[in-house]
Amino acid sequence: MVHQVLYRALVSTKWLADSVRTGKLGPGLRVLDASWYSPGTRDARKEYQERHVPGASFFDIEECRDTASPYEMMLPSEASFANYVGRLGISNQTHVVVYDGDNLGSFYAPRVWWMFRVFGHRTVSVLNGGFRNWLKEGHPVTSEPSHPEQAIFKATLDRSLLKTYEQVLENLESKRFQLVDSRSQGRYLGTEPEPDAVGLGSGHIRGSLNMPFMNFLTEDGFEKSPEDLRALFQDKKVDLSQPLIATCRKGVTACHIALAAYLCGKPDVAVYDGSWSEWFRRAPPETRVSQGKDGKA
Repeated sequence: MVHQVLYRALVSTKWLADSVRTGKLGPGLRVLDASWYSPGTRDARKEYQERHVPGASFFDIEECRDTASPYEMMLPSEASFANYVGRLGISNQTHVVVYDGDNLGSFYAPRVWWMFRVFGHRTVSVLNGGFRNWLKEGHPVTSEPSHPEQAIFKATLDRSLLKTYEQVLENLESKRFQLVDSRSQGRYLGTEPEPDAVGLGSGHIRGSLNMPFMNFLTEDGFEKSPEDLRALFQDKKVDLSQPLIATCRKGVTACHIALAAYLCGKPDVAVYDGSWSEWFRRAPPETRVSQGKDGKA
């Protein structure tokens, strides 16, 4: 386990409401709405325009990615990320708070939390309970767009927090890293289809364990306590003192594993960015496991 002072990964709705009320938002504190929903369900940008935390900017995860990649939600380049967040008024000295409006309490926010960290920015937190609890507790909202002054952000990719296809493939033989998949059990097993996916079967990478990300959240949409999170890892025989790679379908909910481990004092979980979306299309068939009707994914 790495022994270092960790920046707080979560802030409370009360803390953020107090910060908004006392005028703390500005170059030193920026808030981002990182909501994203499946096509045809909810319109994240429209909902942001209708109501958001006062002073928050919309972080468009569709825009801040590698749009040239054939795989889903791959990281943008250092220069692209730096330019994008700089336009949102974020510098290397900014404390960034991320939330989303998902009914679970948190869905895409941990991905953006991890994106900042993988690009070398440590002062980033997730709003615990998300916009769901911000609204439930009666905190202020606005439809007024934010116009932050452009800032300069220098991005430096931290390769220790990122794994590639080649590294995960090599790990099947070396077994230097534990590999944990955050998707639902049915999708992991291959007994349920991948939602909204064309040409993508379900199943998992050979040797990976399954920890559905929803289990890290309470029914009320808050992150579970470090004690409860540790128990979840122990129950799955995941050793937090050893190297760990998180995977999912497109590198989004895998970040919930990274966040949960961070809250347990383990800040070095790496995310396989391509995840199942890439693995299914590139990996040898014998490395894809599925209980679906085809046997192999």
